[in-house]
Amino acid sequence: MVDFRKSASAKPKNTGGPTTVIAVTSGRKSQYAVQWAVEHILKKNSSCILIHVQTNRLYHQNGVGPSHCRPPTEEEWQRIFLPFRGLCARKGIVVTELVLQGANVTSALTQYVNENYISSVIVGASQWNSFIRKFKNTDVAASLAKSLADFCSIYVISKGKVQTIHPAGPAQNGKFTKAATVKGVATPDYFLNNSPQHINSLVKDATLSMTPSNFSPMERSPTISFGGSSPQTDNDLEFAKSQVTSSKSKKKMEEELMKLKLELKKTNEQYGFFCKEVDSAHKGVEEHEKAKLSRQKTVHAMENEENQGASSSAYIYKNIVPYRRYNIKEIEIATNYFDIDLKIGEGGYGPVFKGVIDNTDVAIKAVRPDISHGERQFNQEVQVLSTITHPNMVLLIGACPEFGCLVYEYMDYGSLEDRLFRKGNTPPIPWKIRFKIASEIATALLYLHQLKPEPLVHRDLKPANILLDRNYLSKIGDVGLARLVPPSVADKTTQYRLTKAAGTFCYIDPEYQQTGLLGVKSDIYSFGVMLLQIITAKPPMGLAHLVQSAIDAGSFEQVLDPSLNDWPVEDALSCAKLALKCCEMRKRDRPSLATVILPELNRLRDLR
Repeated sequence: MVDFRKSASAKPKNTGGPTTVIAVTSGRKSQYAVQWAVEHILKKNSSCILIHVQTNRLYHQNGVGPSHCRPPTEEEWQRIFLPFRGLCARKGIVVTELVLQGANVTSALTQYVNENYISSVIVGASQWNSFIRKFKNTDVAASLAKSLADFCSIYVISKGKVQTIHPAGPAQNGKFTKAATVKGVATPDYFLNNSPQHINSLVKDATLSMTPSNFSPMERSPTISFGGSSPQTDNDLEFAKSQVTSSKSKKKMEEELMKLKLELKKTNEQYGFFCKEVDSAHKGVEEHEKAKLSRQKTVHAMENEENQGASSSAYIYKNIVPYRRYNIKEIEIATNYFDIDLKIGEGGYGPVFKGVIDNTDVAIKAVRPDISHGERQFNQEVQVLSTITHPNMVLLIGACPEFGCLVYEYMDYGSLEDRLFRKGNTPPIPWKIRFKIASEIATALLYLHQLKPEPLVHRDLKPANILLDRNYLSKIGDVGLARLVPPSVADKTTQYRLTKAAGTFCYIDPEYQQTGLLGVKSDIYSFGVMLLQIITAKPPMGLAHLVQSAIDAGSFEQVLDPSLNDWPVEDALSCAKLALKCCEMRKRDRPSLATVILPELNRLRDLR
């Protein structure tokens, strides 16, 4: 699986970095908080900071002291931060992960937020009930609301909804004793009835009214008014001139202006939040209408196909693909938000997770965003699998095309590769079962090669792409590299030319790799290598040469899988010679799947 992590080498500097912080732990509450922030606060392609606080009472004997900030370790990233990466990555949000070490969560977060001018903090709701609170300190959200500076807003999230919004309160650092006030901006109605441009004009007027006469020798904060002016005396003006010329007053002004800018940004965020809440109902109606219109178009298109007398075999390659569509919410719930513990493998184009949909175990493959042409390969796999019904081909249950996720039936005994090499100390596959699996794969392969109106070449046939159930029923999967071959060249020795060979090394047809000429016998070479692995349980590199040398030396029995001691040697030798013919360098020298390979494998399957 691709490592999406972006290292946080240093803390963001003031307003130059992200101004939204989400406090996270490994619990469920943090998942709700991150998901809510992505949907309501963070814009597309924006950035945020995920912070985990490590507390240690021994770190400061008196329970207070400066906190330390550092990037997470590999173990911390996997355990704490990884589940949230998927939520943010789908919206293009750049995430910075930090670990704070301090005496307690509240003091560490407060120090970091105040020092870095963070405008928004999102935390999960406390899990304590009212009885436990009598014997515990105040929860983190309530403590933060009392300790954070007035330029920061706190959102407390419970089960995906805003439980509490703590607006900015008075600063606690002693630097500012009077908060700047904007008349009319205290209620949600103001945000709905006024635009951000109007709010910006008010702030500009506020900065013009910040005259030096509002300062006292004790450095009290300026009083900001809108649309008015305060009376000034000659003494005030003289004193203001002396204050402006002093560097200390200039620094004070810069701090006040920075604070005002953060207040403006926070106001704009709240404006956007309230507008989004108002528009959500309208968007829901629009989406419902679009879905209804899409269903009507699909029905009309299907009716037109039937009226035109198009055959079902030709229809399956049209753009209308009959499969169940899932939304990303259903996929995330099924995989517990792509929990790393549920990862069961790595396909050709992304990780595979085990999930549960409608009380049924499924396998969900997510196409990795860094794969070039990933969307094209995804559409290819959906189009092919949704039209194939064969007992030895993996069944596609549905897909989420917007986010590139495929939902397959779950094969609970893993891949043929894992069972041949006995991953997890599984028992060896009996030789009768091995011949049965070989026959089933050949049957499914012949089905693909005889599809109408166009045959299909798999191009990535290997033991890792053969899946098994508990009864050793085998099925071909991962058809992302499958290529439709024009019927005019399917049965000829001259093949379809491609500009670039695709597949897995050691299994790729050498002639196809050199010339780019693709045909149904390209799969025969891959099948021959896999057939040798079935009887030897050895890696594919140089396997054909090893087996041929053993046959020539009269020591073939020594290359058979040693985990079995009851091999029918003569029949296994017949299988090996057939596999070696499949591995011939030239396509024209390889045997026919229908008339040579499949009849021999059926004979081996029926041995008693």
